[in-house]
This record gives sequence, structure tokens and C-alpha cells, in this order.
Amino acid sequence: MTTDVTDIAVGAIRSGLLGSGFMARVHSSAARTAGAVLVGVATSSPDRAEAAAAALGVARAEVDAAALLAASDIDVVHICTPNATHAALALAALRAGKHVVCEKPLATDVADARALVEAAAERGVVTAVPFVYRYHPMVREARARVAGGEVGTLLSIDAAYLQDWMLLPGDENWRADAAAGGPSRAFADIGSHLCDLVEFVAGERIARLTARTRRVFERRGDGAVTNEDIAALLVETESGAVGTLLVSQMAPGRKNALVLELHGSSESLRFEQERPEELWIGDRAGSRLLLRDPATAAPDSARLQRVPAGHPMGYQDAFDGFIADVYAAVAGETPDGLPTFADGLRAAVLTAAVLESAESRSWIEVPA
Repeated sequence: MTTDVTDIAVGAIRSGLLGSGFMARVHSSAARTAGAVLVGVATSSPDRAEAAAAALGVARAEVDAAALLAASDIDVVHICTPNATHAALALAALRAGKHVVCEKPLATDVADARALVEAAAERGVVTAVPFVYRYHPMVREARARVAGGEVGTLLSIDAAYLQDWMLLPGDENWRADAAAGGPSRAFADIGSHLCDLVEFVAGERIARLTARTRRVFERRGDGAVTNEDIAALLVETESGAVGTLLVSQMAPGRKNALVLELHGSSESLRFEQERPEELWIGDRAGSRLLLRDPATAAPDSARLQRVPAGHPMGYQDAFDGFIADVYAAVAGETPDGLPTFADGLRAAVLTAAVLESAESRSWIEVPA
């Protein structure tokens, strides 16, 4: 059905969803928290769209993506579909004049990601990719300490993103097929988050890298595996800091263990996504835990803290902060640290460099 939504508050963001899985649930909750009206949803079939509309509290189901993109009462489109569909759907949404939030990877190759950045610039719309770990307040606290000089000169980086949901040969998922998930799985899926966090907090980019990847099982269930389970990187940043990054979806017991540790000439910082209320700070005299507290936080950290100290914030809170910034940008503001399609392109560039290095077993200069 295609009935218009009525009784919407003046100025309210009107959002549409493409997809109905876990990430669609996260997006819809964050959109509602940010004050948006969930107008429409489209999935792989009209029946699934009807079920998604009921489950997610969306006003109507659309027959397909084209109908949702053509709707005149939708301002922002959230793309939460399989990886290989992202580029085409995002481009169609841009051509329809919509603001776009697209799940990562923005595209499964660099050329498509670059085309999307250019199309977004031509249209003058807001675009975003959910590198949401930027939105943990203690990540912003770490970033502020680096920018403020407390860390000193960056010397080295120790970082990892470990999961275990693909540990067993019977663990099947569409992402293991490059036709749906893209040529990279573990790195594109979670390594992109890790590299984004490294560059965001450190305030400088990875300039060169060498990578090794591993595919543990050639088949999962009835399907062939055509991308990697594990990636290990040695990196060097623009200033000369060296780092090790380990990415795995086959680390038993690790559910979502994203860890970033920076070592500077004055102090070290360590953030663990599974302990988001803390930032570990170390120096020669000892170490301490800095706990989240809006009363004493750096301004960019404090603005993301919606509850007082001692009231834990987590992943959905970070996602809520991200979507709130997207909608603020739609309203004409310029929120600090909002990850845009340009950041999605950066992830595609890094992914291509990782795959090239793993194939050639050589160092790769990462294009700026």
C-alpha cells in the first residue's frame, strides 16, 4: 500500500528503510529515538515488507525499493540490505534526491564507492556510513587526548577486532559468498570499523600496509566460501607510527571484541568496545581507568552522553548518537565526526589495499 502518512509534526524527518534484518531494527530504533517518523519499508518481497512494517512499527510497506525511493514523503533512506546491493540502491536514492544512510561496505569496489561520493556532492545531500564506534563517548575522549597533545608523539598501535560467529564449518551466512558479500568479508565487515577507529582517534591515516589473509574452510554447509575469515595487517601511519591489526571472525569466545591501543611518547590509551564506559590511560608512573562522566569529559565526549555517570551506555546508544548527528546534518548543522560517504570510500580503498597486499604478499602504499 502507498497511503501518505498524516499528522507528522512540522519539521520532522521522514525516514524509509530498505531491509528488515538486525541492522534495520537498530536503524529504526535510532531513527525513532532521534524524533523521525518511520514512513515506509521495502524488502525482498511485498510479504516480507508487510511483516517488517508490523515488526518495526513503520507506517507502510512498499512493494519494492523503487516504490520507496519514489515516495515523495520520505526524506532519508536507510539502506540495510546485503552488501552487493548497496552501491546500486545508494545511487538510486541519491538520484531520487534523498539523504542516504548506507550500511557498510558502502560499495564492494573502489570505483563504485567513488562514484557515490561524486553523486552525493552533485546532489548536495547528506550521506552517512555507520562507523558507529566513533560515537562511544570514551572514543571521543581518547580522540580529544590525542588532539590535545596528552599522548605526545604517536609511536605504535596495537588493535584487533575479534568475533567467533563463523568459527564452525556449519556456520553459514550470505556474506561468505563474494557474489552477495563482496570479495572481502572479515576485513570489509569488521576490519573497516577497526581502521576507521584507528584513523579517527589517531587523527592521521594509514599510509602503507602489508596484509595476510586466511580462509579456513573452503565450504560452509552447501556453499563455497569465496572470501577471507581472518586478516592480519602490519601498518605504518603518515607520521611513521607502526601498528599491528588483527581481524578474525573465528576467535572462540570473542563476540565483539574491538580493542584499540595507542602508544605515544607521553602516555598510552586503550579502549575496549565491550567495556565502553572505560578508557585505560598508562604512563611510566602507572596507569588508571578514566570512567565516563559528562561532568568532566571533553566537550565532544560530553555531548554524546545522554545519561549521568554510573548509568551504562552501550552499542545502541552509540548508534542513536550517530543517527541524531545524521538528522542534525539534514537540518543544516555540521556535527563533528559524522562519518560520510567519503569515509565509506576510504574503507573501500583500504579493503582493496588489503586484498592486493594479501595477493602479492607485499607492502602497499594506500592512496590518500
